[in-house]
Amino acid sequence: MKLPPWTQTIRFRLTVAYSAVLIGLSALVLGGLYFALSAYLDPTPLDPITVNKVYRDHEGNLKAKQGQTFQAAELSSIESAVNYKTLQTLRNYSAAGMGALFLVSLGTGWWLSGRALRPVRQITATAQDISATDLSRRIALQGPRDELRNLADTVDDMLGRLESAFIAQRQLVDDASHELRNPLAVIQANVDAVLAHDDTPPDDRAQATAIVSRAIQRMTRLVEDLLASARRSSPAFVDADVDLAAIAGEAAEEYALLAADRELHLVRRLAPGPIAAGDPQALRRAVDNLLSNAVRLARGGSELVLAVGSRNGWAWIAVRDEGPGIADEDADRVFDRFFRSGQRQPPAAVASTGQRRAGLGLAIVRQIVESHGGSVALHSELGIGSTFTLWLPERSLTNTTRRTPTPPTEDPLGPRH
Repeated sequence: MKLPPWTQTIRFRLTVAYSAVLIGLSALVLGGLYFALSAYLDPTPLDPITVNKVYRDHEGNLKAKQGQTFQAAELSSIESAVNYKTLQTLRNYSAAGMGALFLVSLGTGWWLSGRALRPVRQITATAQDISATDLSRRIALQGPRDELRNLADTVDDMLGRLESAFIAQRQLVDDASHELRNPLAVIQANVDAVLAHDDTPPDDRAQATAIVSRAIQRMTRLVEDLLASARRSSPAFVDADVDLAAIAGEAAEEYALLAADRELHLVRRLAPGPIAAGDPQALRRAVDNLLSNAVRLARGGSELVLAVGSRNGWAWIAVRDEGPGIADEDADRVFDRFFRSGQRQPPAAVASTGQRRAGLGLAIVRQIVESHGGSVALHSELGIGSTFTLWLPERSLTNTTRRTPTPPTEDPLGPRH
């Protein structure tokens, strides 16, 4: 037999539970009272005896009337019988009252449970109206700050975080699509105009090839940044001990030729010893992004410093350049995805483009470092240069070294001379 849907609701179960508890308590109280009175009053049914009627003769003697009798009982027996009858009446009325109380409790329980579950229905209705494309709805439950209000506020906070995540995801897809569209358009234009024709002069073909190569490098960097971001967010990630001097040395060797092409003097200050727990490839990617920006933006012939050290229980990797610097109002926003600014670009490039495309590089750096429990610090002066520092919890702490709650705020490379 299939039960009606309303019998499977929490409201119905609460109603039955309320009524069952109320009737159970009433039965205990009335039953206890009944048995207590029974034990105290000793009620028994009336047990009369048959007695002949009598009369007095002329001498004053009592004589029975033949054939005439009546029922009689002792006074104590009558009292016990009255108590017995009273207890029977109490039992019958109690049973009838409990039956009526059960019906009333069902209605009252249904009403009370409905009022108690009204916020749940509001939460459910709001959740049903929310879709993946519109997370702007909120429950905004009013009333006392009870468990249901806390639940509704928690759901609202979760919806806020989901909305922010979806907005960031859509923005990332839009920005990544835009960033990929430009180099693809450059490649397509050069292939159609130059490389697809056999009679193209060698100089034009070489120039088009160089342009296509640079466009492919831009797309490669963007795809690598996206992969690095996705990999670090994977739940399958496992931390390992990372020698920061080793990964910084590998990155310096890789960018040495690129720095030499721009006549940059790459200085290495790689103090051995600092160990951090994390993903070696992700941390290497963060250092690569900093070096890539520094090599690309530093003034030709200037000095580029890559250093590793530790302080106050925090290991650090720092990259200092002598580039155009970053304005104070852009210091925080420079780590945003695809942030554009004209302050962190060589003068010639600024004059031609008016802005710098930051891409995903610095955003990936911040994500990687923060996922390792660290932070990124920026010390920059316009027209002088910038120092980017990756602060990471040091794994190789000694008994005499204690980690401060937050990384130091000063530039680990010291002031510029």
